[in-house]
Amino acid sequence: MGRFFFFYSFLCFVLLISGCFSSSFEHHLCSPTEASALLQYKQSFQNMSEEYYSCWDYESRHYDYPKTKSWNESRDCCSWDGVTCDLLNGHVIGLDLSCSLLRGSIHPNSSLFQLHHLQTLNLAYNDFNWSSIPHNIGRLMNLRHLNLSHSYFDGKIPTEIAYLSNLVSLDLSDGYELQFDERTFETMLHNFTNLELLALPLGDISSSIHPNSRLFQLHHLHTLNLHNNFFYPSSFPNGISRLRNLRHLKLSGFDGKIPTEISYLSNLVSLDLSYDYELQLDERTFKALLQNFTNLELLSLSGVSISSPIPVNISSSLRYVDLEYTNLLGVLPESFFLLPNSLETLRLSGNDLLKGVFPKTHRSNTLLMELDISGTGISGELLHSIGTFSSLNILNLQECQFSGSIPDSIGNLTQITELILSNNHFTGNIPDSIGNLTQIREWILSNNHFTGHIPSTISKLKHLTRLDLSDNAFSGEIPDVFSNLQELRTLYISDNSFISSFPASILSLTQLDTLDLSSNSLSGPLPSNPSMLQKLIFVDLSYNSLNGTIPSWVFSLPLLSSVSLQHNRFRGLADEVIKTNPTLKELHLSNNQLSGSFPQSLVNLTNLETLGISSNNITIDEGMNITFLSLSSLFLSSCELKDFPHFLRNVKTLVYLDISNNKICGQIPNWFSGMRWDSLQFLNLSHNSLTGHLPQFRYDNLQYLDLKFNYLQGPLALSICNMRKLILLDLSHNYFSDSVPHCLGSMASLTVLDLRRNNFTGSLPPLCAQSTSLSTIVVNGNRFEGPVPVSLLNCNGLQVLDVGNNAINDTFPAWLGTLQELQVLILKSNKFHGPISTCQTKFCFPKLRIFDLSRNDFSGSLPAKVFGNFKAMIKLDDQDTREIRYMESVRNMSFDASYEDSVSLVIKGQDIELQRISTIMTTIDLSSNHFEGVIPKTLKDLNSLWLLNLSHNNLIGDIPMELGQLNTLEALDLSWNRLTGKIPKELTRMNFLAFLNLSQNHLVGPIPHGLQFNTFENDSYGGNLDLCGLPLSKQCGTSDSSHVPQPLESEEDESNSYFFSGFTWESVVIGYSFGLVVGIVMWSLMFKYRKPKWFVEFFDGLMPHKRRRPKKRAQRRRT
Repeated sequence: MGRFFFFYSFLCFVLLISGCFSSSFEHHLCSPTEASALLQYKQSFQNMSEEYYSCWDYESRHYDYPKTKSWNESRDCCSWDGVTCDLLNGHVIGLDLSCSLLRGSIHPNSSLFQLHHLQTLNLAYNDFNWSSIPHNIGRLMNLRHLNLSHSYFDGKIPTEIAYLSNLVSLDLSDGYELQFDERTFETMLHNFTNLELLALPLGDISSSIHPNSRLFQLHHLHTLNLHNNFFYPSSFPNGISRLRNLRHLKLSGFDGKIPTEISYLSNLVSLDLSYDYELQLDERTFKALLQNFTNLELLSLSGVSISSPIPVNISSSLRYVDLEYTNLLGVLPESFFLLPNSLETLRLSGNDLLKGVFPKTHRSNTLLMELDISGTGISGELLHSIGTFSSLNILNLQECQFSGSIPDSIGNLTQITELILSNNHFTGNIPDSIGNLTQIREWILSNNHFTGHIPSTISKLKHLTRLDLSDNAFSGEIPDVFSNLQELRTLYISDNSFISSFPASILSLTQLDTLDLSSNSLSGPLPSNPSMLQKLIFVDLSYNSLNGTIPSWVFSLPLLSSVSLQHNRFRGLADEVIKTNPTLKELHLSNNQLSGSFPQSLVNLTNLETLGISSNNITIDEGMNITFLSLSSLFLSSCELKDFPHFLRNVKTLVYLDISNNKICGQIPNWFSGMRWDSLQFLNLSHNSLTGHLPQFRYDNLQYLDLKFNYLQGPLALSICNMRKLILLDLSHNYFSDSVPHCLGSMASLTVLDLRRNNFTGSLPPLCAQSTSLSTIVVNGNRFEGPVPVSLLNCNGLQVLDVGNNAINDTFPAWLGTLQELQVLILKSNKFHGPISTCQTKFCFPKLRIFDLSRNDFSGSLPAKVFGNFKAMIKLDDQDTREIRYMESVRNMSFDASYEDSVSLVIKGQDIELQRISTIMTTIDLSSNHFEGVIPKTLKDLNSLWLLNLSHNNLIGDIPMELGQLNTLEALDLSWNRLTGKIPKELTRMNFLAFLNLSQNHLVGPIPHGLQFNTFENDSYGGNLDLCGLPLSKQCGTSDSSHVPQPLESEEDESNSYFFSGFTWESVVIGYSFGLVVGIVMWSLMFKYRKPKWFVEFFDGLMPHKRRRPKKRAQRRRT
């Protein structure tokens, strides 16, 4: 009986449970009305291509697909993708169409608003085409979750959104074009009492968020994301510290100091203040965030100004730390890299003041997936222990100070997808173990010192999409290992020493779009049929030794946009006629061995925008049918052109034209100067044989005009000032005459004015009278007169002023010392006169490096005070002079062109024109003036001085031994003065001295020997009658002193005592008596005959006189 009762009870229980389940899971079809509403909503949009990448912050495109594509009437709408129904009654309560490739707008009366039971609506990551959020959004009163983020909505957020009082989460993030009404904002916050997640654009109302705002009364809020307009940042919202339940905080577009009260938010799990470049965080709060927030897992402060050291020990709860570009400083101890085992991501990039040494040992961290310390000062070597980070996906050490070789253990990083080691000092070979990195997609080793061969094991890296080995010292042949890399899109192997032919395995890379093998020693012809490279867009094979004929595929691959083959040995192009290729925009063939008429095979490339054929033996016949309607840049310099290219008549979009260094002669044709090239910015006609007057150009936007080395003549017309956007005007080495138009001083953009070697006359124009942009003024070799214009005081950025070889009559313009950027001052060969005065400012000539006042009439003593101001001639202890740079005055052009400053100097006795000026060159040339007095000892402070020329003056006294401290001096000329005393032996310390001229002085004693002094010839000492010792034939004393570098003082004393030892008192009396008799006789003759002429001339010739400079040549010689 008991068993029957138990069985009966169990059966009833089962039936009861079964009834409940059948009731609960009874299949309810969704409402036909709601299904119809959904289908109507679907029809109001078009689906974007699946190639469109809307969910840009996801890892793959798998998340982008058209969810509504599967919607149709044959299936219950509750089973449709993105649709969620209530299990009890079948009403649609959830609609998730995020990342659905929707494009269009939501109509104000959209069927979407018929879904009255909707609780969740997610339309994120679509394209609503900058349409407004409809007012009817307020009809969805049951909504609890609304997400319209990243969907290109625009306009004012409707007031009706405040009706959605049941909202628990509202996400409008990334809606930068959305605008909030302040009243709507406060009403919304008043109604949303249950809000837990809020993500909003603040726009114009950000400044009205005061500490008592209702925003800070949302005590249920656990996630807050506020982004402000970056163009109008507002202060950090201080009231946030009252939201003690916050777990996730993200703010962007704010400025000011982050309040210390943020440390009250102890429940934070994630804090993201990234890319707020105007925010500042003090060291104490920064340390608390890293060490004391025990729940914090994500900390992103990228772009926040921290400007303090990073704490050594960071919280073990942290999983993601981003401190990129935060101005971190100090030295990281090795212990810092003993990272917590929980840490997955560490980003410290862009903190160049952060130093430290990569540790020699690591504690194994199996969770670390990303380590980015690029752009810091961290140094050291990658040791074997790097292989312990077995979970690494990304390792970025770009632009650090790493050295040494890559260890074999790098092959243990089998999960890595990005390995970036560029811009360091790595050396050695690439280990074969690199082939173990089978998941790698980006491998960048550029700008290092790697050597050896490319390892064959890279053929195993089948997922590689980007490979960059450029700017290293790899050598040998490029191995045929690329055929397996079928996902490779970008290949850079430029700037190495490979010597092979074009690698055949590259031809099989079907996904390749960028190929750069430039600057190697590749030779041989190009392959004739690369049919697999159908996706190639960019190819650069320049600066090699490739030869033969350029095949037709170079111009006809379907996607090819840019081809660079310059600086090779190609002799011709394919004979076949090349069809029009609408994609090819850039073609560079300069510096090859092409010859003959313009290649007919290029004529059909009518969509070319850039064409470079410079430095070939190309001619262009007038009758050739060439039509490049889209051409913007044409490089035809150093060819065989004899006339202006006539096909330019049909080009309307020209920006850059270089036909310099050709054989074009005659006047500039009217059709050329009359072209309405409104877009033309660069014009170079230099180094031709152009004659006649300069025509009136109609190029209103021209920035660069170079006409140097021609035969142009006549005065400059005022119309030249109509080109008001000129940055550079180079008319040097022509025959222009008359005065220079004063309007040049009013050209606001003019940076370089080079008028050297012409026949200009009159006064210098008032340059910088109404502008301050000039950085280089060169008028050397003309016939200008008058003073230096005081208007130059307005040239705040002036770096080079060269007025040499004119007839300028003025005193020293000391006021030029107030120009803080002036580096080169050349006043030589003029009529300057008077003493050298110093300016009255605290910093006078602070950057001057070349100071040339030679061949003038300056007088007085050498300007010791002026020398003391030459701070740029003083080498600081930490100054790096290893890398030689050259001055450039034009750097702000919108195209690839520059002007390198040049100067003519007397170097080692020769007049030499330097085509460019090294930034480490420092010279002082005061020769051929009337300076007198002693050489100031303060010259020793100019310890980076390279050339010193004080010759042809009236200097007296000893040569200061302190000059021996000028250990970088290469040329020293003190000739033709009245210097006395011995040559200081300290001068032998000048290890770099290559030229020395002490001739025509009154120096005495032995010539010191040692180092550079052993290399100088007789000419260095001629005219000093009392000098002795090598290299002169005159010996010092009676003993052979050629082996004695410099007599010691005791030896000199001994020599003197020996000289006097032969004279007794008898000899002295006889000499005295004879002198007395001769003196009386001579006095009597003078008294009787009134100073005979022969007597006066004899004694007068023994006295020193001032020397007259030879007259300047009446006419300069053209160069």
